[in-house]
Amino acid sequence: MTTSLSYQYFQSRHTVIVSHKTQLKLPNPNSPLLLLSSSLTICQTSSIEMSKEDANGGVGTSNGNDAPATVEELNEKAEDLTLADTSEAGPQEAAKKKKKKNKSKKKKEKEQTDPPTIPVAELFPQGNFPEGEIQQYKDDNLWRTTSEEKRDLERLEKPMYDSIRQAAEVHRQVRTYMRSIIKPGMLMVDLCETLENTVRKLISENGLQAGIAFPTGCSLNWVAAHWTPNSGDKTVLQYDDVMKLDFGTHINGHIVDCAFTVAFNPMFDPLLEASREATNTGIKEAGIDVRLCDIGAAIQEVMESYEVEINGKVFQVKSIRNLNGHSIGPYQIHAGKSVPIVKGGEQTKMEEGEFYAIETFGSTGKGYVREDLECSHYMKNFDVGHVPLRLPRAKQLLATIDKNFSTLAFCRRYLDRLGETKYLMALKNLCDAGVIQPYPPLCDIKGSYVSQHEHTILLRPTCKEVVSRGSDY
Repeated sequence: MTTSLSYQYFQSRHTVIVSHKTQLKLPNPNSPLLLLSSSLTICQTSSIEMSKEDANGGVGTSNGNDAPATVEELNEKAEDLTLADTSEAGPQEAAKKKKKKNKSKKKKEKEQTDPPTIPVAELFPQGNFPEGEIQQYKDDNLWRTTSEEKRDLERLEKPMYDSIRQAAEVHRQVRTYMRSIIKPGMLMVDLCETLENTVRKLISENGLQAGIAFPTGCSLNWVAAHWTPNSGDKTVLQYDDVMKLDFGTHINGHIVDCAFTVAFNPMFDPLLEASREATNTGIKEAGIDVRLCDIGAAIQEVMESYEVEINGKVFQVKSIRNLNGHSIGPYQIHAGKSVPIVKGGEQTKMEEGEFYAIETFGSTGKGYVREDLECSHYMKNFDVGHVPLRLPRAKQLLATIDKNFSTLAFCRRYLDRLGETKYLMALKNLCDAGVIQPYPPLCDIKGSYVSQHEHTILLRPTCKEVVSRGSDY
């Protein structure tokens, strides 16, 4: 009920005038003083004469010593009347008021700090992490989009999807932060440690259940992949460098492998665009029952349609023919299938439920890489059985690797961080025994430049999800 009114309330020989100057909503029109607190004008005047006792014996006369009613007393009376009226209105009305009160007291959702420090799991307390970019299947697989059977399969896989999406959200937030702070003049080792420590915070690192999936690759210029600084390295990022920043995150072994290229000099923009568009083409072509060789042909066609002018000389961008994308398995960064980036690859088909890292490398050099420079990346062979080791130090180092990395890749800086010292001989012994595989840097010809872009995709039963897609690329 909406009304404009004026009430008079008489309490023990005192006159209180309640003036409602605004429109009020009264749930119960019979409530005389429901909301005294709304626009009250309380007037108490000493000139008000107290009523005298009438001849029939009414209210007693004032002796002049009675104090007028205080504002506090009137407020208490108003609260009593409000509570009484609420009980008359019934439990439903009371529940509504309580709900409104609770809503107003609700805490605001957490927002990420700058620099990022809040674990992603705390930003999404319900566990509903952002979905990646959805692309529909084409042609013969179009029916999957509306298949109820395939949707049921996806519902069963939701816990796994949540894990990979959490890892992807960590990757997005970390790379967004790193893009904002990377500048010429930074020590490469400082850059890597800042990135890795941020990942550890946001993913709530927890042994083999959550953490970094492989060492941060920050290969420069003609070095295409697998370079990260070892402890004590003094390499500094320069204005004319082309840096491939390749890092991974994982939850319960579900790996997000994603990379991008940083170049400060705008003359390298066409080179970066070539690898970015080639990767997007590979993602678009990928799908259930698609042959891997067909994806490679499409990637090469896009990549080699670009040219880049560097210091007055024009180079055609070439796909590096001996580098590939790859399938990903639990705790296994290279799960067996390779996605070529040139034509003439395998006839093998992609299958439902598989994860793939679609990555492309564009080069101004020969388009072919070889192993070079000091090794920093290592990984335990996934299928290795028991291998007898003679050196006690090698056994001890292998126990450390099993406990902290299992079959995930690691680098020498990670061993240093765990307190391992004087381990190079033991590490060489593990490599010679075939337990650990070294992955030296992969380089094109000196003086050339290589660009890389990479995304992780999931071939869901009903659609293709680019789990690592972000607003940046």
